[in-house]
Amino acid sequence: MSETAPTNGPLDLHRETVRPEWIDYNGHMNVAFYLLAFDHATDAVLDHFGIGKAYAEGEGRSMFVVEAHLTYAREVTEGDGLRFASRLLAADGKRLHLFHEMHHEEDGFLAATAEFMLVHVDLTERRTVPFAPETAESIARTAAEHARLPKPPQAGKAVGQRTGKKAEAGADGKTP
Repeated sequence: MSETAPTNGPLDLHRETVRPEWIDYNGHMNVAFYLLAFDHATDAVLDHFGIGKAYAEGEGRSMFVVEAHLTYAREVTEGDGLRFASRLLAADGKRLHLFHEMHHEEDGFLAATAEFMLVHVDLTERRTVPFAPETAESIARTAAEHARLPKPPQAGKAVGQRTGKKAEAGADGKTP
């Protein structure tokens, strides 16, 4: 487990740069690559807790994403640096409820968010199993620290169409 990232705020574990092949015909990062970048940030969190790739290869256990939700706030383009702020919204003996914010590294704006539910799985049996006690303790400690932070407004949202006056307004909040 990494001891370099404090747990009293979001974990600052991952940086990435928008690659040319990630750009779509609209001139910005394609939706598929947002998920890829968030997956890389998730790997950094898992490595932080000692349950990443090396753990899967050495222990025969891993984390599987069973649910994901992305939101998009502002577009990013080729060459933009990205910084990820990650936090545990909740955890128990077998699950992590993880939330990431993707920020433009230079300008600082929020570009997108991702919310994931992950489960701890025995790779031989292909079923969920509890974390080792020391891992569970570390995760629980971080989750308790992160629970003191304000809940991100994007967390826990479902996909759906807005109704009413707000739905009539455009993305800029003005009626078209």
